[in-house]
Amino acid sequence: MTETTKIPGLEILTPDLSTSLSLQYADAGIRAGFPSPAQDYISESIDLNKDLIQHPASTFYGRVVGDSMIEEGIEEGDILVIDKSIEPEDDDLAVCCLDGEFTLKRINITRDKRVYLMPSNRRYKPIEVTPDNEFMVWGIVTYTIKAKRRRRR
Repeated sequence: MTETTKIPGLEILTPDLSTSLSLQYADAGIRAGFPSPAQDYISESIDLNKDLIQHPASTFYGRVVGDSMIEEGIEEGDILVIDKSIEPEDDDLAVCCLDGEFTLKRINITRDKRVYLMPSNRRYKPIEVTPDNEFMVWGIVTYTIKAKRRRRR
């Protein structure tokens, strides 16, 4: 990843697709229920650049700042894969620009075409987008990448 710009509330990085990123892949799946025999040999590989990025020219990475989406499992420091070419739809997770500030929220479009930006943290209230607001959906989040290893103290 190479950094391209810093905007208040959003760190934007562009993917480097000049090389492949092939990683070994447990193609038989990883059971989240009862244990199964471990795979002794992993023969498949995946390329994260190809599997996570459908539109390279319009895809960016962003690092989450804040806690408004924690009830969805999105935490500060997580990396978002953001595609600017996807047309926003109701219930999409989106990076939005509202009155010059970037925010990560779910888009809620009502039957009467009102737009709300929905947090996933009870401490925050939904934000109604009105004609008085300067509003733009900057991009749709297609993947969230997070660290799962606990930090040592």
